[in-house]
Amino acid sequence: MNLLQNQFREKLFLSVLLLLPFFSAFAQEEIQTKPEIQEIKVDSLYREDQFYFGFNYNTLQQKPAGVKQQKFSIGISGGFLRDMPINKTRTKAFATGLGVSYNNYNQNIGITGTAQDAVYTVLDSDLDFDKNNFKQLLIDVPIEFRWRTSTYESYKFWRIYGGMKFSYLAYSKSVLKVNQGKTVITNNADFNKFLYGLYLSAGYNTLNVYAYYGLNPIFKSAEVDGQKIDMKALSVGVIFYIL
Repeated sequence: MNLLQNQFREKLFLSVLLLLPFFSAFAQEEIQTKPEIQEIKVDSLYREDQFYFGFNYNTLQQKPAGVKQQKFSIGISGGFLRDMPINKTRTKAFATGLGVSYNNYNQNIGITGTAQDAVYTVLDSDLDFDKNNFKQLLIDVPIEFRWRTSTYESYKFWRIYGGMKFSYLAYSKSVLKVNQGKTVITNNADFNKFLYGLYLSAGYNTLNVYAYYGLNPIFKSAEVDGQKIDMKALSVGVIFYIL
């Protein structure tokens, strides 16, 4: 009886040894297969939610007679956009989000007086002034339509994004510095609190060119030498999208 039991144990032991490689290979195949299935399921429903950062050159359009821009006027913007695909291949989408813009305009309109009663003068080009500009800090809400050649397998693709940007003026500051002194005005009541305009960006991968044109004037109620100041913003530059 003991002899039969020993033989049975030996056969069982040998059978387990022979089956171990099979179970090991099966387990490895299961481990390798599951992540691939999960990755396809998640990535095929990707969204191009993105942080963006832009650097622009600002110009003023529809300037009153005698008004000129001085030096280099810069603009910096940044924010986040939420992507909402509208087709099966996810190459078309709408997007909206929230951002912040800082715009600086160097020009020769001297602003004096107070925030509630500002006075505007076209400065003589021969006048010795050290500094003259106005700056704006804006809260932006962009709404855009997107076309791109993206796939769930690659983050490098061609894109064309365009739409409208609505902005709220959170802070403004004008500085005029001449030999006789310095005038600083914050939150000038003559500036438009709400601005809106069209924009377009296009490019490949992270780097893209960008252009924005304001549809309403920067000033809502201001005159210089009897002319209403109807200047609008035109900005061109580059914009970076980061996932």
